[in-house]
Amino acid sequence: MKCTFSELRNKEVISTSTGGRIGYIDDMEIDARTGKILSLIIYGRPRIMGLLGRDDNVVISCSDIEKIGMDTVLVKVRDDDLYKMHKDEHDDLFD
Repeated sequence: MKCTFSELRNKEVISTSTGGRIGYIDDMEIDARTGKILSLIIYGRPRIMGLLGRDDNVVISCSDIEKIGMDTVLVKVRDDDLYKMHKDEHDDLFD
């Protein structure tokens, strides 16, 4: 199954271990050398309409993806095991 990024952004991410909704995909981390997708990023929820910033981002490794369906992406991680990353932290793309 082929999927564009715009199609992937419309899919809801669900944890198979808890059945809980994690969110919708907002961004991807790509290895610039190989062109492979490393992880999917779900931005943290805004706190008080964004006035107090956002919660931490959720970063899901591609190895944790079990299935990409028509409407959802199923991942095999528990909510408390998700790797959290701040939206403003990033590596230099040209290292």
